[in-house]
Amino acid sequence: MCFDCRDFIKKGYRILDLGSGAGIVGEAFKNFFQAEVIGVDIKNINIASIPFKLYDGQHLPFSEKSFDTVLINYVLHHSESPENLLIEAKRVSKDKIIVYEDLFEGFFSELFCKLHGFSFDNFFGNSCKTSFKSEKEWEGVFRETGLNVIFKKRINNFPVKKQIFILGT
Repeated sequence: MCFDCRDFIKKGYRILDLGSGAGIVGEAFKNFFQAEVIGVDIKNINIASIPFKLYDGQHLPFSEKSFDTVLINYVLHHSESPENLLIEAKRVSKDKIIVYEDLFEGFFSELFCKLHGFSFDNFFGNSCKTSFKSEKEWEGVFRETGLNVIFKKRINNFPVKKQIFILGT
């Protein structure tokens, strides 16, 4: 993942890992980019060596432009309002937002996404229904929130189509 972002993150950046989960990805970014990374999520399951803050799901507990970059790693499809999450990410970012998402495109990808959504919603108690989208649907959401896709790359095609979007604020 870090290699996909190396043209967009500079050494020493301050990065918000939004929806950080266990913090493992944020810690990888911290080490790779020698960056300051802070994790934030609606539940504290952080096991990594990065600072962590709880998030109420509506308002990020940070001031405007307090991070160079915001990382949203396979989180938007679990959000009740991906638009609100992106607006908050835009508010706290000085530069770019990096989004990784599974795409709801093709038989195997759609099947995996449905299974993933069902298991996450039912076994992990997701308070809102998981909602996967196609590449074009995500691009529409980004436009609605005033974000521009400045780079995108398909990073995996089987069994699940995955994409990285680099968004300009």
